[in-house]
Amino acid sequence: MQIGILQTGQSPEVLRAKDGDYPDMFERLLAGHGLTFRTYRVAEMDFPQDVHDCDGWLITGSRFGVYEDHPFIAPLEDFIRHAIAAKVPMVGICFGHQIIAQAMGGKVEKYSGGWAVGAQDYVLDGEKVTLNAWHQDQVTRLPEGAQVIGCNDFCENAALVYGDTALTVQAHPEFDDGFIGGMLEKRGPGVVPDPILDRAGARLHDPKSSALLGDRIARFFLKPRG
Repeated sequence: MQIGILQTGQSPEVLRAKDGDYPDMFERLLAGHGLTFRTYRVAEMDFPQDVHDCDGWLITGSRFGVYEDHPFIAPLEDFIRHAIAAKVPMVGICFGHQIIAQAMGGKVEKYSGGWAVGAQDYVLDGEKVTLNAWHQDQVTRLPEGAQVIGCNDFCENAALVYGDTALTVQAHPEFDDGFIGGMLEKRGPGVVPDPILDRAGARLHDPKSSALLGDRIARFFLKPRG
């Protein structure tokens, strides 16, 4: 099964040599499931010709806001709507989670409660999981047809499903602790409040549920569909 990675941003250049770019992280996360990958740099207007060009789609994170005026936002939303209408499986992570919600009629905004950075605990389908996060924007109004499957007190719409066609997660299962540590050192200071950085640093090496989420994403892609 070939998964098209719709890359909506790049990892910080200062960390890229060591940790790779976002598609590299997803390929590591989803390794061992028989999936192959092709990357489209949609933030640079490199789009697939058709929603059936790959067997499934994965939308990455980004430093951009989905509500900002960038040339790729509207065509990406159109692509999302067409893919979901055609029942081509789609997964969205962080920015991907948000833009799928926005494309389908939900609302995304900068959350008044501030940042979620580093290890965060969620309830996902009744089970506690811990995942790395790095976001201030959130889905604040659900689109029609979306079902909440993951949340915590800070982020009530942390994971969503749209029937058996789309699965989206606000957190970053593809971010390992080394990458988060680099972000805390290189990208957080002066942007994220110090107490939040300190808490993230204190939990940097807490056990994470990234492998569990990677398995769930792979199973979602591989699920037989009529």
